[in-house]
Amino acid sequence: MDKGARIIFDLIDKEAYRQSHNIELIASENFTSEAVRKACGSILTNKYAEGYPGRRYYGGCEFVDQIEQLAIDRCKEIFGVNYANVQPHSGSNANLGVYLALLKPGDKLMGMSLSSGGHLTHGHKVSLTGQWFAPVPYDVDPQTHQLNYDLIYDKAMEEKPRLIIAGGSAYPRIIDFAKFREIADACGAYLMVDMAHFAGLVAGKVYPSPIPYADVVTSTTHKTLRGPRSGIIVTNNEEIAKKIDQAIMPGLQGGPLMHIIAGKAIAFGEVLTPDFKQYIKQVIDNASAFANRLLKNGFQLITGGTDSHLILIDVRNFVESGKVAEQRLAELGITCNMNSIPFDPSPPMKPSGIRVGTPAMTTRGFKEAEFEKLADIMAEALGKGISSTSKEFLQKFIK
Repeated sequence: MDKGARIIFDLIDKEAYRQSHNIELIASENFTSEAVRKACGSILTNKYAEGYPGRRYYGGCEFVDQIEQLAIDRCKEIFGVNYANVQPHSGSNANLGVYLALLKPGDKLMGMSLSSGGHLTHGHKVSLTGQWFAPVPYDVDPQTHQLNYDLIYDKAMEEKPRLIIAGGSAYPRIIDFAKFREIADACGAYLMVDMAHFAGLVAGKVYPSPIPYADVVTSTTHKTLRGPRSGIIVTNNEEIAKKIDQAIMPGLQGGPLMHIIAGKAIAFGEVLTPDFKQYIKQVIDNASAFANRLLKNGFQLITGGTDSHLILIDVRNFVESGKVAEQRLAELGITCNMNSIPFDPSPPMKPSGIRVGTPAMTTRGFKEAEFEKLADIMAEALGKGISSTSKEFLQKFIK
């Protein structure tokens, strides 16, 4: 191995150490199985396979065709759909694929604002989606910080968007997909659900499925699904399915990442096991226990709690910003991310909140008691200081 490669592998080793010796609370991260990692690092990275199984523009695709078809079939089984495209390189690419399939430049795109918990690709001005389309953002209720479907309805009827997006990256409550369906039907819009954060919860049947209500659904595969970093698109609408295939390839991407698709196929197989259902139930139980203990410790939780795997916290009654909170917790080996809260008076790089989640540490075996202790430690770290018993707890996991 030459010096240049050794430098990279040394850094990979350091990252492996960091992941195994930190307490990971970033809601959008998880730990894949060894089998998924092996597939993603396999010789499949050498193979070009533009097109779809049985319809490639390259020869030598007989084995990668079988791999991709397994990924498709398993994804369809998980979500109970007739169609799945497993080629998007990311959740953002999956969203762009839908927009390319169903919209024209300048069409109105209605999604949750970033400040209310949405995602950049839902029409934010710094994203391509907010520059090529006409964004119509909706916000959460100023008092409850939860979705107000009457206000969303009024805005949709006034603006008449071509497509409405339900879903977000920092919204902790269950979304009423039936209400969104009614709104979309009333104003003549497509309904897309971005379930990137809660796809694993849907798969584990602890969160309502958007499939019966949405025209099309997108997701990442690396959060609660515990797969590699990538994306998927699913639908039961045959006409939309044809448009999605064309939009992803050749419209948006060229050669699919067959090594990552292999990792997805393995992860989807894991999702279909009883062990995954138990895991997802524990994710939810842990989040509930975590939220309740945070509240007891004086933390201000956006919406007052959570129905999912993530919790959004206003930390200003402890410290001046989410950035300070993130840094103080990082000093203890606890990783989270600073995050804006709804109607945040502070700038994005010094927001008022942090976002935490339970998927990663549940994968590492944490249960309710461990998350309750973490809530105590977070209060100590942002307040009076760490106790000796808290230090002992941390030393068990951060060596």
